[in-house]
Amino acid sequence: MASESSFDVVSTVDRQEVDNALNQAAKEISQRFDFRGTNAAIRWAGELGIEMEASAEERVKAVLDVFKDKLVKRKVSLKALDAGEPRASGSMYKITATLQDGLTQEQAKKITKVIRDEGPKGVKAQVQGDEVRVSSKKKDDLQAVMATLREQDFDFALQFTNYR
Repeated sequence: MASESSFDVVSTVDRQEVDNALNQAAKEISQRFDFRGTNAAIRWAGELGIEMEASAEERVKAVLDVFKDKLVKRKVSLKALDAGEPRASGSMYKITATLQDGLTQEQAKKITKVIRDEGPKGVKAQVQGDEVRVSSKKKDDLQAVMATLREQDFDFALQFTNYR
């Protein structure tokens, strides 16, 4: 019974859920009265980029609010969305937002430091690319690490996968 249990800490977004939220936001923007005549639009800009535009600065901010609302309803963490400030582009205002997919090295280091400092003894954390593998002989220790990480207020979204 000396086998080790483990899980992975990752930061990903379900692209299908984001796509659904984007489509719902685009539909609402096309139908709402307060967006009439503002040329408001939202669309994908590459693999993880989203571009919003409208003819007025407050309208493009409203497009972002509609999109955030749809993300929340589809249970996508807003911490994974990094939206810039509105910028003028000709007669239009644009906001470019990106989705975070995977942990950066700094974020992985923050997670491993929290596990080392606040986690139970005998728990090991290893950075593996864009995820962190946490392993221990006791499953209770892994549960405690998950609870500790959930309590932390990281500025990025966390999910736990491959619990064995």
